[in-house]
Amino acid sequence: MEDDSSDPMSLFRPPIIRSAGAILDRSLFTKRVPIAAARVLDVKNISRFRAQLEKSKDALRLERLINVRPDPDPALASKGGKCLLLKPEVKPEVPETWSTSLQEAVRAEELKVIPYTLALDYDYWTYHDVMTALLPEEAQEEIPVGFAIVGHVAHLNLREEYLPYKKLIAEVLVDKNAAVRTVINKTDDVGTHSEYRTFGYEVLAGEDDMNVEIREGECTFRFDYSKVYWNSRLQTEHKRLVDMFNPGEVVCDVMAGVGPFACPAGKKGVFVWANDLNPDSYASLKDAITRNKISNFVRPFCSDGHKFIQAAADDLLSLTATHQNTITIPAKRSRKALPTDPIPPPTILTIPQTINHFVMNLPATAIDFLGSFTGLYEGHEALFEPHTQTRLPMIHVHCFSTKSDDNVRETIAICKRISENLEFEIRPGDPEVVVHEVRDVAPKKRMFCASFRLPPEVAFRKRRVSS
Repeated sequence: MEDDSSDPMSLFRPPIIRSAGAILDRSLFTKRVPIAAARVLDVKNISRFRAQLEKSKDALRLERLINVRPDPDPALASKGGKCLLLKPEVKPEVPETWSTSLQEAVRAEELKVIPYTLALDYDYWTYHDVMTALLPEEAQEEIPVGFAIVGHVAHLNLREEYLPYKKLIAEVLVDKNAAVRTVINKTDDVGTHSEYRTFGYEVLAGEDDMNVEIREGECTFRFDYSKVYWNSRLQTEHKRLVDMFNPGEVVCDVMAGVGPFACPAGKKGVFVWANDLNPDSYASLKDAITRNKISNFVRPFCSDGHKFIQAAADDLLSLTATHQNTITIPAKRSRKALPTDPIPPPTILTIPQTINHFVMNLPATAIDFLGSFTGLYEGHEALFEPHTQTRLPMIHVHCFSTKSDDNVRETIAICKRISENLEFEIRPGDPEVVVHEVRDVAPKKRMFCASFRLPPEVAFRKRRVSS
């Protein structure tokens, strides 16, 4: 795509450098653009004239570019002389191209319109600018921009047509993202490489260092990105569910990973039974619990999800039966407290005996785990309404489906799959049945979260023992 000479702003596009060998030569991006500048004869007036010329639309307005510059005359610049860059339509030798405001300032001998050569180089251009200049025209229909950043790692999932330029793309990504030190490209689908949702990858730029640290939901996580599952694009979904949980409630996170739901929930005073089958995820989850000082609220487990669903419910009932369902949290002294001030009493919290929410974030297969809720509270009907005010837990199960504009077809299909696994009908449109669109994962594939309350017909049925 060559510069369009009819568009004055085309002057500020990068030079076209088709890289047949997929090699990055940064020096080729230097460009000298002839424009005009307004020399401010008294530097004390620089702010006033900047505002005036921006209002009259004479000033050059470009993203990432400061339009106040040292005077191009070295002698004047050494004395603090400044000038204001002007848009390319303003010609130094053609006063007719100047606005009335600019002409008046020149006549008053406060400004002087002079030629100016604006130097732009590789550091000025954005990632998209550079890739537009480098990639062949046939590869520019959709320049790769869909990458995830996890700590210092940029994770690409390049389409086949971009593979010849993968090293070039990675090199520019590192240049244009200060936080990125390593760029990888996924070489197979999530779950193909491992049952723990990890994936095969190749390093395109930087070191093969996958030990990352990230911060989300006011919590810090450290993990080996090559050994655990993490998706930065789910940050909104993590927050959406955590916002539903109230302090003092109990959440059972069946496929917790390194804790993106569990740890922020624990931070707000929610009790969380957090489980993951992957030993590396479990180790990172324990680290996050310690690192974020939430061990009073979050308990980690490494177990099969089918068994954990029932075990977590039984564990809470057992804690209540054995009077081990209280937690004592020592009070913190105020910074203003004197040594002689009495120590405040500790806070004593009681863990409820039943679970309020189940989170099942394993979209490929989570619905298949729903059979384990059969008989979850068999024989404990008296703990729930109408005998008490306690309600049966909400279940939030993530899944994949097709995609459409209104999601009606998908909602019906998801509820049908849930019903088959529960052996009880969950109907779209019921007050507590919500199928929430999470994100698109492919051109014809979408991730959803189906939320519904566990039916008493399922919860109090004869328990199905998980194998």
